[in-house]
Amino acid sequence: MSSASTLTIDQLVTLRPIVTIEPPQWSPDGSMITFISGLAGGPELWSIAPDGGFPARLTVGMGGARFLGSQNPRWSPDGKWIAYISEKTGAAEVWLWERASGVSTQLTRLGANISGLSWSPDSAMIVVSSSRRGVFDIYTVRVATGETKRLTNDSLYSVYPVFTPDGQHIVFVRLNEAWTNHDVTIMSLDGNDHRVIVRDQDMFDYHFGQTFGCPLVSPDGATVLFRSYRSGYFNYWHVSVNGGEPQPLAQENADQSDAAWSPDGSRLAYISNHNGTLSLRVMDVKSGTSQTLVAPTSGACTAPQWSPDGSRLAYLFQSPTVLMDVWSVSTRDGATRQITNAMPGGNVAPRLLSPEKISYKTFDGLDIHAYLYKPPAMQPGKKYPAIVWTHGGPSSQWLDAFYANVQFFAQNGYVVLLPNVRGSTGYGKQFEALNNQDFGYDDLKDVIAGVDYLKSLDFVDGKKLATTGTSYGGYMTAAAVCFAPGVFHAAIAASGYPDRVAMVQEQELRHIKQMEYKFGAFAEHPEIYRKCSPIYWAHQATTPTFVLNGEGQLPRSDASLKFAQALEKEYKTVQYKAYPNEGYYVQSISGTRQMWIDMLVFLEKYLNG
Repeated sequence: MSSASTLTIDQLVTLRPIVTIEPPQWSPDGSMITFISGLAGGPELWSIAPDGGFPARLTVGMGGARFLGSQNPRWSPDGKWIAYISEKTGAAEVWLWERASGVSTQLTRLGANISGLSWSPDSAMIVVSSSRRGVFDIYTVRVATGETKRLTNDSLYSVYPVFTPDGQHIVFVRLNEAWTNHDVTIMSLDGNDHRVIVRDQDMFDYHFGQTFGCPLVSPDGATVLFRSYRSGYFNYWHVSVNGGEPQPLAQENADQSDAAWSPDGSRLAYISNHNGTLSLRVMDVKSGTSQTLVAPTSGACTAPQWSPDGSRLAYLFQSPTVLMDVWSVSTRDGATRQITNAMPGGNVAPRLLSPEKISYKTFDGLDIHAYLYKPPAMQPGKKYPAIVWTHGGPSSQWLDAFYANVQFFAQNGYVVLLPNVRGSTGYGKQFEALNNQDFGYDDLKDVIAGVDYLKSLDFVDGKKLATTGTSYGGYMTAAAVCFAPGVFHAAIAASGYPDRVAMVQEQELRHIKQMEYKFGAFAEHPEIYRKCSPIYWAHQATTPTFVLNGEGQLPRSDASLKFAQALEKEYKTVQYKAYPNEGYYVQSISGTRQMWIDMLVFLEKYLNG
């Protein structure tokens, strides 16, 4: 399908933001905003004036940047340095970009992963969490000499350290063995006198502390802010640095994230998530009242950061038709300003499709929220093929965000439904737990209820239905093929893991921890791992299936290949392709372009003849 209103594959595949998801950082003098960008072909540090203009590249050959958590990169308080984490030497290390010379130098030589980075108030030290000894421990680093000192020595992970405002203590997070409990802990600069400020329980942290985040110590050093699931939603709670009973800060039935103290500690900026729309809110700490500073009707604000004088917030914004860019908003009058501009010319933006937010009832009466994309210039009375597209995770969520792949298929004549099935985040702790020990069953019923919804639409051809997804979405596609034969007429499983038993032997620690949280330990519940593995039900498949993944770079897996082989052994209709020079997930522009073409050809063959 092509018309003057649609975009070509080359236009869509190159529509990528110029900024990463890391928070934009104000220089201490307020003269520039820095951000990480792939503008030059790889991650580099860039700067731009607070009122916009042309960005300037600060680093050359930053290479292999590793961004874990919201503390990277970071300006030193005296404004002389920017510290960032890079893997260009083969391991994650802290590097310093000097403002005076514009030169970057390597600071640490720990030779391991780093999670979290924070400056001391006097700019003399940096504190990091490093896995040099096999678990994450806290290290301080002297800026003048590069001398490192290990402060913790524990079998448990200690992550996301920050200095207290007086520079006399370090506050960090210690995880339990299952990564479900978090102890916010304070210690002296020499690593002694550990004391737990607050304990938070029953929140699985897939990225070993990133979901919980770093503890946010107030500028006066009196209060610690932390993110917790204890109310049933991710909300911020506060507690005295001396301990005590924590209290909610701005409790609501919505997930909160990305909190940031104002420089004087009188206000708190944070993001509030209501059904995928992410608004920017500011709370007056003294009165406890909150106001929405940026309230998009459709869109996602993230990563707010205060200007040094507290008069503005820099933040990231995107929507289904707007690429992610750096924006700013005045805290006085709410006036917004776009700082960077990733959208190309050529009348591209008006030709992107805006989805409709819908909801439908699933088998047990729950509401499933979803996004519905329709092809452009739909013809009255014509019925269109449809795709149900499941997100990864499963603890993730479709948002008011830009999805180039979804745009491509909608612009090529497909109705596309993006459901937030049970197990998704954004709808409370109880909803997220509904697929525990049940992958591929009740969450698949939510997908099938989406099929019923699509069939109820007079512009959808109920005999031309497909499903796809990547990672957990690829798994759900395999589940649809094997557990619900005949529901779909074509399926594309991208980079999934349809054998949960094999994953126990293959996967790295975070996947193992996730499965143990969702299923229980394999030794105790092998039947659940097998039950939730579609590969063992390949004999039931009736849907033509395209299985794909990338190969050649890390991460690697043969999970997709083995699933395709299992289907082949049963004489099922299956096509397999591995895209070279990719990780398991296809991400390059050239690889993505070819993958979209192959997917479209497959769908046209099995849906449209």
